[in-house]
Amino acid sequence: MTIAEPAAPPHPSASAHPGPRLGLLPASALYIAAVLGTGILALPGLAAEAAGPASIVAVAAVLLLSIPLAGTFAALAARYPDAGGVATFVRLALGPTAARMSGYWFFFGVSFGAPVIAILGGEYVTAAMGGDRSMVPIIALAFLVIPLIVNFFGLRVSGSIQLFLTGLLLVVVIGVVSVTAPVMKPQNFEPFMPNGWGGVALAISLFVWAFAGWEAVTHIAGEFKNPRRTIPLATGIAIVVVGVAYLALQIVTVGVGVAADSKVPLIDLVAVTVPDVGPTIVAIIAGVVAVGVLNAYIPAFANLAASLGRDGHLPRWFAKGAEGGSVPRRAMALWAVIGLSYFGFAVLADLDIRPFILLHTSSMVAVYALGMVAAVRLLERFTLGWWMAVVSVVLVAGLLVLAGGNLLLPAALAVVAVIVTVVKRSTTKRREPRRA
Repeated sequence: MTIAEPAAPPHPSASAHPGPRLGLLPASALYIAAVLGTGILALPGLAAEAAGPASIVAVAAVLLLSIPLAGTFAALAARYPDAGGVATFVRLALGPTAARMSGYWFFFGVSFGAPVIAILGGEYVTAAMGGDRSMVPIIALAFLVIPLIVNFFGLRVSGSIQLFLTGLLLVVVIGVVSVTAPVMKPQNFEPFMPNGWGGVALAISLFVWAFAGWEAVTHIAGEFKNPRRTIPLATGIAIVVVGVAYLALQIVTVGVGVAADSKVPLIDLVAVTVPDVGPTIVAIIAGVVAVGVLNAYIPAFANLAASLGRDGHLPRWFAKGAEGGSVPRRAMALWAVIGLSYFGFAVLADLDIRPFILLHTSSMVAVYALGMVAAVRLLERFTLGWWMAVVSVVLVAGLLVLAGGNLLLPAALAVVAVIVTVVKRSTTKRREPRRA
């Protein structure tokens, strides 16, 4: 039997606060930064190694598969704009214990991706500058700390910066594709599928990381102007921009013939045509990506922690700032301790990011699973959003199968969530006055 507390009523939307709001342009920038992310630094080369020219098909496939998932999150965020994001959707549909699970998965599990982002940025900048690898932790730490400091000033400041960073990122991507496209060779597209469909499947699995992130912005949906209009439009813009960017990068990566074992494929890519300024361009890419992605995720983590404190899933001291238009500085400080601790573990592990990627991905898949089940229950039946949710449930079920043993962390956090429920229920019963 499922142990669950009585479901709490929905919390008021942040839509009533009079503070500054995000319009379509900065909202789209946040979505693009959250999804485009660090994948451009490594995935085009890894996918080409796995599937050869057919990696282009893999990118297109993952793009198509991400549409129902992104659409479902947009439909939920537009109807329930709350700092809790997926945790709020799950609470409304499945009760507080399930919400606690999803909240813990995102806050404690998905956060393992933060040091990965910072380290990838540090690796690229170090390689581009020709520096010693001992500089990577220092640069990576800077990439982690800068967005933390910026976000302590509130979303209005970080939203403006995000718009600038995303614009710069897109300019750089367009520039890389433009200067390398003329030197592509037709023979590099043959044989088209050297590793068969197994290679394409592996490339698809790799690109799941690239197209994750649609759920992150749900935590700041209450900061958008007219969420029901802004969120779907921003999601659509982000799908098109991210899809075109990844497809273009994958095509030129294959067409130019970047070495399959390259650790820094974008450096090799631009070095073909602009060897003098190529490393500088890649350093800009790495810096923009690392700061931009973390700038999108850190406020999401902080808003989630504040909402978890508000709902009693974390100590209520962290709830300050959960209301719309406020800056959850206490929750952000909590995440800073966690994020910097994870970063410390990564440094102790000699910057081996693979375990952190697996922990991040498995936690994300677990969040998606509960989120999509909640969407099926919350969204009006037979609407477009509901059908996208149904399709997404099937797709996420497949991802759960692929995650396999990596689901141990989400399973452990789920057990903790149930224990918290039992303790809270027991404490409540002890406080109830005895009947005569």
